[in-house]
Amino acid sequence: MVKHTSVTDSRSTIRVGIVGLGVGERHAASYRRTPGVALQAVCDIDPGRLADVADQLGVVERHGDFHHITEHPDIDVVSICSYDDAHVEQAVSAFRHGKHVMIEKPAALNRPDAERLLRAQQDSGRFITSNLILRQSPRFRSVKSLMDAGEFGDVFCIEGDYLHDILWKITEGWRGKMPFYCTIYGGGIHLIDLMRWVMNEEIDEVSCMGSNVLTRRSGYRYDDTFVALLRFSGGALGKCLTTFGPRRTKFHSLNVYGTKKTFVNDMPDAKLFSGDRPADEEMLSNEDERWRYPGMEKGDLIPDFIAAIREGREPDVGARDVFRVMDVCFAAREAAIAGRSVRVSYLI
Repeated sequence: MVKHTSVTDSRSTIRVGIVGLGVGERHAASYRRTPGVALQAVCDIDPGRLADVADQLGVVERHGDFHHITEHPDIDVVSICSYDDAHVEQAVSAFRHGKHVMIEKPAALNRPDAERLLRAQQDSGRFITSNLILRQSPRFRSVKSLMDAGEFGDVFCIEGDYLHDILWKITEGWRGKMPFYCTIYGGGIHLIDLMRWVMNEEIDEVSCMGSNVLTRRSGYRYDDTFVALLRFSGGALGKCLTTFGPRRTKFHSLNVYGTKKTFVNDMPDAKLFSGDRPADEEMLSNEDERWRYPGMEKGDLIPDFIAAIREGREPDVGARDVFRVMDVCFAAREAAIAGRSVRVSYLI
């Protein structure tokens, strides 16, 4: 890892530009709540959307071309919230012009682009983070605290599933109109990152299968549902189901199986087991602040990112996390295509 430099000291105002005003609007709200941050300029390719959101935010400087944000001499931080296939070009431009970058997931759609992005980030000496927001859920933070304290014993299996009834996003929305899209990169990535973070281990090997049952009568050209099996560096096994078509409430399933305890996420309350008797089951109430779920907003990683820039340290979701979770996603899709297990090759 390179030594990072800062463009600002702890007393100065950090000036931000946002590219893409879909989820970028949520980024803007978080930046505006963060002390010492000023929203300098916004950008969107839709003139109507640009005008509406900029008016709501009270931002005078607005652009239709991202270069006016990434090359802006007064901007310190750029949030990349555009369509997925534009992320790398825009982030590379920002790094080459000395900006720190918050990038929506997925950071890249293929390994060569990820390599190019990593090289630009490392050469710049600036920080990168990505919106892997499940780490901010109070419930999952509490699970990690139990894990770090050894409360689960030896974890031998973990399951994290992305269940979200948003099929229209790939059959009608811009994602399905891109030359390439993968639901693991856009959805499953959240649970893969969550499992890496909770386990505090890397994933060495991936097997994966995909299907297109949900979209085979649509114009979407890729598998829509995937089941990935993961082998962690400490020997534990993992599973991740990614689907954009479940007939149910949006849910991030997380089950942790250890030799001492088992955690099961559920709605509204979670459960913690220490055995198979009724007396061994503990209800973790959603009314308890420690166990709220999901309990986070899209922009909740931004205050730490700003603090990291000021302090000259890696943010909570740093370069290693951004690129390593992408490497696992790339391996999963490769395994699904090849019909065999794939060893994960890490860029960093």
